[in-house]
Amino acid sequence: MIAPQYRLLFWVACLVVPFSFVAAIQPSTLLAAEIIIGGFLILAIADALSARKRLDNIEVHLPEVIRITENKEGLLLLKLETKQPSNRRLRIGIGAPAEFKLPVEEFTTALSKENRAYEVAIPCTPSRRGTYAIQAVHLETGSPIGFWAFRKTFQVEAEVRVYPNIHKEQKSLAALFLNRGMFGLHAQRQVGKGKEFEKLRDYIPGDSYEDIHWKATAKRSHPVTKIFQIERTQEIYVVLDASRLSSREIQTQSNGSPESPPTVLQLERFITAALVLALVAEKQGDLFGLLTFHDKVHSFVRARNGKAHYAACRDALYSLQPKMVNPDFNELNSFIRLRLRRRALLIFLTNLDDPVLAETFVQNLDVLTRHHLVLVNMLKTPVLAPVFSGEAVREADDLYRRLGGHLQFQQLRELEQVLKRRGVAMNLLDNETMCSHLVSQYINVKRRQLL
Repeated sequence: MIAPQYRLLFWVACLVVPFSFVAAIQPSTLLAAEIIIGGFLILAIADALSARKRLDNIEVHLPEVIRITENKEGLLLLKLETKQPSNRRLRIGIGAPAEFKLPVEEFTTALSKENRAYEVAIPCTPSRRGTYAIQAVHLETGSPIGFWAFRKTFQVEAEVRVYPNIHKEQKSLAALFLNRGMFGLHAQRQVGKGKEFEKLRDYIPGDSYEDIHWKATAKRSHPVTKIFQIERTQEIYVVLDASRLSSREIQTQSNGSPESPPTVLQLERFITAALVLALVAEKQGDLFGLLTFHDKVHSFVRARNGKAHYAACRDALYSLQPKMVNPDFNELNSFIRLRLRRRALLIFLTNLDDPVLAETFVQNLDVLTRHHLVLVNMLKTPVLAPVFSGEAVREADDLYRRLGGHLQFQQLRELEQVLKRRGVAMNLLDNETMCSHLVSQYINVKRRQLL
């Protein structure tokens, strides 16, 4: 594509228009005007012809996979290669998705005769997590005299993975991520002794008789004591509900920044909490796993540890979206029974305010609780409260809303008692403190050695 530039329009206004006007008034100057205007047109055409292939010898590349974080500035590294280096300027426009905020719409870089390869870092800030594609990069360069601009669109194939931003939760739980000793935690008293066998040592006065290893004592002819340690590699699974129940919006304490929108989906909070728990489990030396489901099991990441495993969990979550279907707890139960043979801590992030779905969930708990320790967590909504709590009612609609919220609150209290009789703890969490409460539950299980 070719487009005239301001320089061409300027000289047209300075030469073509005045000489045409003079030739029209004074016929004797017609020949001179034709020569001048014709020469100018020949020069403009020659300028266009000499530059029409200036973009053909340029190659444009973007990385196949680009990883950046939601609401955090990242860089799109654009590589340019030219076969015929020359001094000129390039205007660059990139076909970024609408969710990407660029500081400017176009960028300019200067090419020189000395270099053939260039790298242009384009900053961008994505507003939503997910997978995006960049398929086009637009370049523009000027002709040698500057009368024309040539534009060309280059096809590229780049996949941009926008990961959830957990910086805010990490900041609120900063004490857990400090590198102080092995845990990065303040010293906490363990309730009871460990259950994992560590080693044998000679008996010391004060050791319990129940810890004496009688077979080793008989072989060595002196008392030998068994030493146990706190379990380090227990399996922790977050079971995340991605059905229609997680597509509801909840209000946040927005401060006007892009990182704190006024409302978010419950699924967004579940994903953030799962990633935070993965980091905490890594610090505790445990194995972290992930299971997402809706009407069927969507993804399953077996419990492991390490940075590569955390990246695998993040890849399983960054593009997860709620599906408008009911969760199938029967299939989920069957999947867990078949895949998880070792006793594990299962932290459910779901919503059980639907009585029918809650009944199905309870029916499947009896089998799960025989082999695993189960915790159920829900997000609390503003209407979910006793009728006589909060501010005074001002309108009739507020009264009916309060009554509806009270009935749901009462049903959940009854459900909590039902789950408690089956050994399952259920918690209603506030949005802003959800991650810290989940971490507290996990640390409490570790401290009391419930698993």
